[in-house]
Amino acid sequence: MSDNDGKIKTDKDFYVKVLQNSVKFYLPRVEGYLEIVRKIASDFGAMSLIEFDGYFDGKFEPVKYTRVEVHTNDIEEKNIIGLANQIRIVLKQKSLALEFNNRLFLVNDSNISANSSD
Repeated sequence: MSDNDGKIKTDKDFYVKVLQNSVKFYLPRVEGYLEIVRKIASDFGAMSLIEFDGYFDGKFEPVKYTRVEVHTNDIEEKNIIGLANQIRIVLKQKSLALEFNNRLFLVNDSNISANSSD
């Protein structure tokens, strides 16, 4: 019942489109994050945004974050990790979290130990 383009034909008068990949970027709300959000919107066409407070590095003061979520068929894991690293550099962060198909990745600066929990 599935076409090659990811659509599922139903017995009714409509199709269901299935998007295989889910990508969630966890962006700190620092200078430059809005430009990143605009670029993601431009690259993927549609997204959802959720704002939340994050408590990291043993700090009691929250950091404002935005989770940018996109769904697509046109992305590979290595490419999305490379994009996350570019975002990390632009936002001047030591690390950046990203979920790809329900797997959490922490993209770190090369100066951070691979065994570190930062």
